[in-house]
Amino acid sequence: MANGNYLINLYERCLKMPFGRKIFSTMFARKAPYFATIKPLITELEPNFCQLTFKKRKAVQNHIGTVHAIAVCNGMEMAMGALAEASIPKHLRWIPKGMNVQYLAKTNSDVTIEAKASDQTWQVGEQPITVEAKRDDGTVVAAGEIIIYVSEKPKK
Repeated sequence: MANGNYLINLYERCLKMPFGRKIFSTMFARKAPYFATIKPLITELEPNFCQLTFKKRKAVQNHIGTVHAIAVCNGMEMAMGALAEASIPKHLRWIPKGMNVQYLAKTNSDVTIEAKASDQTWQVGEQPITVEAKRDDGTVVAAGEIIIYVSEKPKK
């Protein structure tokens, strides 16, 4: 475990187990139980990047049979949260402040979400995390950014 980040280390340990991604995703979703409603699977996690997927199923559909926009936003927020926890330096903390999302197409299949940041993100102040959701054919169905506020952890 060369990386000093607790979440990356946990992810790497889980990947060594059968169904490791599912185990990790379930554990992470328990941090904010609403995440579990989409039954997400984190497929990639590294500093400044997270990818997750979830299936189109009845529980996440709207009245026209496509994936509900708020289910997509839920996945975006989870991907951003995993990215933030996997990336932020130990002396800093973060909290979400806002979300700007454009809904670009109907989500008529399973969903893949990516959250991206850069090393410059981890400075005190408001910082954007880019989020994008795609359906199976590669069409971007929603895109935007989640604004987080990064601050110093209080001295103990």
